[in-house]
Amino acid sequence: MNRCLLVLASWLLTSSLVSATEYHVSPSGSDTNRGTEAAPLKTISAASLVAQPGDTITVHGGVYRERIDPPRGGTSDLQRIVYQAAEAEQVCIKGSEIVKGWERVQNSTWKVKVPNEDFGSFNPFSDVIKGDWFNPLGRVHHSGAVYLDGHWLTEAANETDVLKPIGEATSSYLRRSSGTLLNVAWLEPGSGDRATSHLDASGFTSQHGIQKAPCSEGGECIGWIESGDSVCYENVNFGTHSDRIAFRVASATRGGMIEAHMDDPDGELLGTCKVPSTGDWQAWSTVNAKIKPTSGTHSLCLLFKSFEEESKSDLRLWFATVDDKETTIWAQFKDVDPNQTEVEINVRQAILYPSKPGIDYLTVRGFKLVHAATPWAPPTSEQIGLIGTHWSKGWIIEDNEIGYSVCTGITLGKHGDEFDNTSQNSAEGYVETIHRATQAGWSKDKIGHHVVRNNHISHCEQAGIVGSMGATFSNVTDNVIHDIHIRRLFTGAEMAGIKFHGAIDSTICHNRIYRCSRGIWLDWMTQGTRVSRNLLYDNGPSEDLFLEVNHGPALVDHNLMLSTNSILVNSQGAAYVHNLIAGRVHVLVGEKRLTPFLDAHSSEVAGLAENPSGDERYYNNLFVSGGLAEYDSAVLPVYMAGNVFLKGAKPSRHERDPVVLSDIDPSFQVVEKGDSVYLRATLDPIIENTQSALVTTERLGKAKTPDLPYEQPNGKPYRLDLDYLEKPRNVTDPSVGPFEKSKRSSAETETHQWKVW
Repeated sequence: MNRCLLVLASWLLTSSLVSATEYHVSPSGSDTNRGTEAAPLKTISAASLVAQPGDTITVHGGVYRERIDPPRGGTSDLQRIVYQAAEAEQVCIKGSEIVKGWERVQNSTWKVKVPNEDFGSFNPFSDVIKGDWFNPLGRVHHSGAVYLDGHWLTEAANETDVLKPIGEATSSYLRRSSGTLLNVAWLEPGSGDRATSHLDASGFTSQHGIQKAPCSEGGECIGWIESGDSVCYENVNFGTHSDRIAFRVASATRGGMIEAHMDDPDGELLGTCKVPSTGDWQAWSTVNAKIKPTSGTHSLCLLFKSFEEESKSDLRLWFATVDDKETTIWAQFKDVDPNQTEVEINVRQAILYPSKPGIDYLTVRGFKLVHAATPWAPPTSEQIGLIGTHWSKGWIIEDNEIGYSVCTGITLGKHGDEFDNTSQNSAEGYVETIHRATQAGWSKDKIGHHVVRNNHISHCEQAGIVGSMGATFSNVTDNVIHDIHIRRLFTGAEMAGIKFHGAIDSTICHNRIYRCSRGIWLDWMTQGTRVSRNLLYDNGPSEDLFLEVNHGPALVDHNLMLSTNSILVNSQGAAYVHNLIAGRVHVLVGEKRLTPFLDAHSSEVAGLAENPSGDERYYNNLFVSGGLAEYDSAVLPVYMAGNVFLKGAKPSRHERDPVVLSDIDPSFQVVEKGDSVYLRATLDPIIENTQSALVTTERLGKAKTPDLPYEQPNGKPYRLDLDYLEKPRNVTDPSVGPFEKSKRSSAETETHQWKVW
């Protein structure tokens, strides 16, 4: 620190002991100023050095490129240190720097050389992403990134790919990213009023296999194709003249395009057709492709491309090498001179993250925080995010826009030590991590109690919000989270919109989570937790909600789970109440890992137990297509009542009097209008008039392993008498599902629309 800053810090420290102070920061300021509104500081970091408990740092409009490392926090909820954007002013803090001096190499590829000294002690282009439960998918990944007009390019696996014309080398990157699955039940070539017989499963080749699935128009699935792959059928008889092919298909996500090729995947293109999304790999649709007139018997190969892949055919790549003196970066720019527009590169690992733990009671409000070279954040290491609390207590992170983090957006994670990333992906390793965390202060008095609300989080390739044990006793509410782990160039076990280990007595409520590889993932020690009124849709290929090796009690109520896969569970002790569950419920049986259960409303470990499946409660839920049949194999007792099953959804044998209406299709539809979201459905009166009973703590009983009741974090009982829209329920006969009907209907089928966001 220079002499001027030392004098400033001394003066401000003395004055702050007298009364709370508001420090102002502006791009037009100077770090030798006093930080008043008339004489603002220039950097947020300078203000952080002098701010004391009770003080506020107000940042005025502009772009700031710095890493803020708060040296201290507040002392209580009433004596916070507040970092805030000035009212009605746009404040953007970036972990990137603009880079100029690009030279064209060939095609649309340019390169630039950056002196290593410009990066300081951390060069993200030599920083390899690695850690426990990380899978690089056979290549090397770095935390560096290149941005054009704020949006990132994709790291190439090698220099050869980045030197090719745009689009020529992208198939290997897109194949992993789309997750779209196409199933083919039958196809028939023909023309006019004649067609050949349906094909069967004989004589077809694919790198995958036959997925047995009944087709309503006859036959079974005779092959499935991931986006970018192909499947070939031998001895297809086109007769004397065929100018079309009819397909019976199911596309599990967003649909796409089929290309029909003669003899092999690179053979003559006969024709194409679009495939709509059916939303389920067993929901079939018939489509027709007009093809070049063909006769005789040939092999027919189908190549499938998702709509997502089609839209990314101009995917742009970058690649970098680092030697002793400089970093060379190659990047593809389509119809752009990178010297005449804004091209940025990652420089900083984080944007607002304390380097030491125990920085308590900070508020961070109203900023746009983007471009960070964050590392992989497993539960067994220090979790460094674009913004993170670092093993502290009482943060409020609110009203921020957070995006473009190479791994994680917000971290509510654990401390770091010499055992980071040494657990060899084992349950035993995480048990030891928990023991060490307890020694490092993991308790209700010292850790957690964070509030994360009203943030917009997107474009993170691991998780939007992640936390190992640091998210205890916290509230995550009213956030919009999307486009998380959608490129899928690497994989692992920590990817979701929200991924928590040890979410003890935490509330995850009224968040909109969509276009994420998985919505919410609660792993280990989910006890006393409530997941309520969340809007989850268009997530995949994984689920809206995954509960892993927990013992409960946990309450999952009034959520809209609208993706193809709604729930995955290999836990016990959860209660699912008044949810709309539109996709599959998948139950894993016989989990042998020994995982902790805890004392009531505490982080104290009471014991370890297996997760054999069962000890679950399902009351007053509305199921579409999926159902609870997989609980038929549960080891422990399950409790089910008041559920309604539509559109082929199947109940479990454990439910005594389920309402099964297989022929009713409510046709739920998500409609986005600006920042608002509406849910439309056609409901039969029989659904709305189904009788059910109010759900309370008393009715739910106790979770078996911890022997604890389902109650609020403050110990008060639950009484679920408000619906998704927070409207009062009929306590004597509440409606099934998330929405309460104001009065019982005796009319014909009605179309409903709810504003759900």
